[in-house]
Amino acid sequence: MTPLLSLARRLRRTPFSEGVEAAGVRAYTVYNHMLLPTVFESVEEDYHHLKQKVQVWDVSCERQVELRGPDAGKLMQLLTPRDLRGMLPGQCLYVPMVDETGGMLNDPVALKLSEDRFWISIADSDLLLWVKALANARQLEVLVEEPDVSPLAVQGPLADDLVERVFGADAVSLRFFRFGFFQFQGHDLVVARSGYSRQGGFEIYVEGSDLGMPLWHALFEAGADLDVRAGCPNGIERVEGGLLSYGNDMTRWNTPFECGLERFCNVQTAIGCLGRDALLRVSMDGPNRQIRPIEIEGERVPVCDRAWRLLAGDEHVGQVTSAAWSPDFDTNVAIGMVRMTHWDPDTELMVETQEGLRPARVQENFWI
Repeated sequence: MTPLLSLARRLRRTPFSEGVEAAGVRAYTVYNHMLLPTVFESVEEDYHHLKQKVQVWDVSCERQVELRGPDAGKLMQLLTPRDLRGMLPGQCLYVPMVDETGGMLNDPVALKLSEDRFWISIADSDLLLWVKALANARQLEVLVEEPDVSPLAVQGPLADDLVERVFGADAVSLRFFRFGFFQFQGHDLVVARSGYSRQGGFEIYVEGSDLGMPLWHALFEAGADLDVRAGCPNGIERVEGGLLSYGNDMTRWNTPFECGLERFCNVQTAIGCLGRDALLRVSMDGPNRQIRPIEIEGERVPVCDRAWRLLAGDEHVGQVTSAAWSPDFDTNVAIGMVRMTHWDPDTELMVETQEGLRPARVQENFWI
């Protein structure tokens, strides 16, 4: 018998839950204390539709941490080794966030709304508490709170068509990782060209829970002839494209350098970052393990609900953290953290799944 998820008030519904349920959601996970859909038709059917059409995703679980006040920019730089001095209002940036040891605490997208106001769109961790603690410990003049903002993603090859019908041509003219304010029923909503897929699309930051279902219905009415469907971040497409999942592929025990995120770390110039000194040492020595794409041979792998050990003979040289069967590439695709002695492309390894050992090979690039 499949275990059920017991609901309670501490596990929050979203402004779009009514629409998600009407669309026939089959499974959820828990993310930032909220429900995140994971399957509608099936993982593979959702995957094919995402790559061919357009989907609307309830990603309200990407909670916002808002920084507002004269020291908002100072606090932002304290959190990340990415140099933010050139960040402009209207811009989104992927910003690894680290503690004093350089360990990853989150890998959010930050939006600069104005010179003294930011939203941090977080992955699955209680980052709000860390940010509030830093602001108070440093006695910064900044308000830190979680606003009533719930993202709704529009992803897939036809995303531009759908968004233009609801928000107008100016919305689809946005460059990648840029956002603007667009009208919906008399309200200004932030619409960003971004999203947690490689298929392209937008994220709409719905400020005010009462706008959730009106926007949901508007998108589905506008996209009826586009075969728009409710969807969700897809595990197959994510792994193909090398999109990392905080808590799965990396934790606070990993530095950004181990996660392959060194291009987002300006440790020489991000002077205000709390973990800068620790990361300076790592940048000089280099990591001794790093995330790599892994191909696993044979029939489709089981669900990767735990870390699978990577072996070179009897030697433990890493672990696979995410894996899936890819219909488009006709192989098992995976993400793994591999020791430097065995991370070169074409290195042959064995992976220890719950169903036994399988041959695996380090790849040079992710599949998308």
